[in-house]
Amino acid sequence: MQTMEEFPEDALIRAQLEKLLLAGLRTEAEPRAYDLEMQQSVLTRLQNVPAEEIAKRVGIAGFTLHPYAAEGIEQACETCMYFLSHRQFCALPELMLPVRPDWSCRLWRI
Repeated sequence: MQTMEEFPEDALIRAQLEKLLLAGLRTEAEPRAYDLEMQQSVLTRLQNVPAEEIAKRVGIAGFTLHPYAAEGIEQACETCMYFLSHRQFCALPELMLPVRPDWSCRLWRI
């Protein structure tokens, strides 16, 4: 099993994302993608953005630097089914980005 230390590029990308979000990058945190139609809409948009356009992808995914709370449920990356805890990484095929456990996006799933 690989550890976070084996992915030094992740730390650089994660720091870049955090800097963008702290600087006020506008993201589409709402509406949340709870239904299939909204999920497909967001995923299709992400598929049409090149991987190197990280700011645009993070914006479409609706990332926040804190968990999103809805209906008494805290939606943080660390509780999402796509989160790889050993790597602090979002493995959703349309994203594939290093993240922090307490971040969130509108594609969160349990």
